[in-house]
Amino acid sequence: MDFDVITMGHGSGGLLTQRLLRAGVFNLFKNDFLGQQHDGAILNLSGKLAFSTDSYVVSPIFFPGGNIGELAVNSSVNDLSMCGAIPKYLSLAFILEEGLRMDEFWQILVSIKAASEAAGVQIVTGDTKVVEKGKGDKIFINTTGIGIIHPHANIAVNRVKPGDKVIISGNIATHGVAILSTRKGMEFETTIESDTAPLNDVVRKLLDAFGAHIHFMRDPTRGGLATVANELAGQSKLGIDLFQHHIPVVEEVEGACEMLGLDPLYVANEGIFIGVVDTTRAEEALQLLHAHPLGKRAAMIGEVTSQHPGQVILTSKVGGRRVVQYPTGEQLPRIC
Repeated sequence: MDFDVITMGHGSGGLLTQRLLRAGVFNLFKNDFLGQQHDGAILNLSGKLAFSTDSYVVSPIFFPGGNIGELAVNSSVNDLSMCGAIPKYLSLAFILEEGLRMDEFWQILVSIKAASEAAGVQIVTGDTKVVEKGKGDKIFINTTGIGIIHPHANIAVNRVKPGDKVIISGNIATHGVAILSTRKGMEFETTIESDTAPLNDVVRKLLDAFGAHIHFMRDPTRGGLATVANELAGQSKLGIDLFQHHIPVVEEVEGACEMLGLDPLYVANEGIFIGVVDTTRAEEALQLLHAHPLGKRAAMIGEVTSQHPGQVILTSKVGGRRVVQYPTGEQLPRIC
């Protein structure tokens, strides 16, 4: 890469574009699909597939525990995993702002490579555009993922039934607080890092062991746990009981939320998921999670009920009960 910053020439389709792609993309993400340098990728796939796309505009682009590139890969991998799929392929598209430092872009590319290798996915096609300075915010990323549905998976909201247990795989609100603390220059006794991580390995192990006993999965990104619980209640037309004293939150995160006037239930996450599991296998599923590095703080936090259909009710630590509503407005914009 011959320049210190991204220029409009890097988006021209000419020599600078070719140099940028060859040095920064094709060499780094080298595989047989990408090596064709075609307008698309020709893939050999069979069976039932999952397909997901998402765009990432997180600010700042570097934050404790990760950056926008790692986040983009992990999030698309997780979206596929929540469908009960084994992620296989990703597309990768950049919108770069003129003036983005080349060393920052390279650092993001390297993190994308590391994240895709960790998740076992290949980047097979993509796109790069450059916009004028002031027309973007350094870098935006879009990823689209394709995965093959696990042979034992049968994940659908219409399979959720009264008595099912609600399990969460780890601490809530960590990602959102990590982003906000970086924006505000807040300091804590220990650094609060984003929980961004690929969930496909732990989800695959759950599906291997319990298959169709896993009725529903969702990763609580924007809007947090509260939003997913409300979506589940609304779509299933059943009630959800949550128990606050079982919901795992790191002490520093809980303290930061209290100081900022935020409810951890509504704060974004990037490396955990919510699962609804048949009551007969819920304890075993929780034990399996505890044995995995990404599930050490997993907990059974609630239950599906035929009572109060369409509503989420939280029992507080002191025994009070309240309705958990959808969030109104955007608590933390540009969190992913």
